[in-house]
Amino acid sequence: MGNKLLLDQGSGGLASHRLVNEVFFRHLGNPILGRMDDAALLPRPKGPLAVSTDSFTVDPIFFPGGDIGSLAVHGTVNDVAMLGAKPLYLTCGFILEEGFDLDDLDRIVASMGQAARKARVKVVAGDTKVVPRGTADKIFINTTGIGEVVASPSPSGHRARPGDVVIISGSMGDHGLTVLSCRQGLAFDAPVESDCASLNHLILKLVTGLPAVHVLRDPTRGGLATSVNEIAQQSGVGVTLEEDAIPVKPVVRAGCDILGLDPLYLANEGKIICILPEKHAAKALTIMRRDPLGRDACIIGRVGAENPGKVVMRTGLGGRRLLGMLEGEQLPRIC
Repeated sequence: MGNKLLLDQGSGGLASHRLVNEVFFRHLGNPILGRMDDAALLPRPKGPLAVSTDSFTVDPIFFPGGDIGSLAVHGTVNDVAMLGAKPLYLTCGFILEEGFDLDDLDRIVASMGQAARKARVKVVAGDTKVVPRGTADKIFINTTGIGEVVASPSPSGHRARPGDVVIISGSMGDHGLTVLSCRQGLAFDAPVESDCASLNHLILKLVTGLPAVHVLRDPTRGGLATSVNEIAQQSGVGVTLEEDAIPVKPVVRAGCDILGLDPLYLANEGKIICILPEKHAAKALTIMRRDPLGRDACIIGRVGAENPGKVVMRTGLGGRRLLGMLEGEQLPRIC
């Protein structure tokens, strides 16, 4: 192969087959994918299925803590896992711009393969399209995830109940500020890195180790504030958050202060919102803190019957304010 992607490599002919074999099969290959049929033949699962699809257009495509390839795997694995499911399979579709650097493509697909192996999921089907130069921006990836639901009942945004507590697995805003700083060429006194990670192993410990988990949600686009608002509206409950309890790294808080951003609305790609009955909170925290991805887990709020559909923030000064949903896009192409 040359160093740049050619339109011929998306034609379906010999050039396409060479690209598939030399890049995609080399990093993502497994017996199911290797059959090269028009569809994947999958074994019948024991329980209900959870399915999620997502498209990734992040700019820049490489950033501290990850890249568009690992992000595509982590993002879809996490969405499937939030229903209390064990992710099993992924499909991936690539839209590639003519002239895209093949070394970068190889690096991205290698990153996807590494992330998939760590999450213990198989890529079982895929597709590649090459479009003329100028009609796309380097690379877009679509992934669909399939998993077997192991929790009963399955966690859902509709299941938050008065008396529940709200737990977050770690600090807010890391991914959003990392991508923004890379995009704008900003440097801070301390390094900032994306929290991009697959959370399915931690979630499996939660749903199998606790009597009840009402809601699981990953606060991606729109951040913590938007995600909790969505849950409050879905469940018809009110949520009160404690401002001083929400973990934000000093470098993220300082960067947001400089840029006029609110870390509670910045995207996260490796954090869990967990809502469950208060009597199970201590055990949930123990489970989460034993895992590297949940070591900073803490209770940040409570669910009540007052102010249904609303999120109230109790400030550090003792005041209260409504914490609304993000209007529009604070930062486009964040994932």
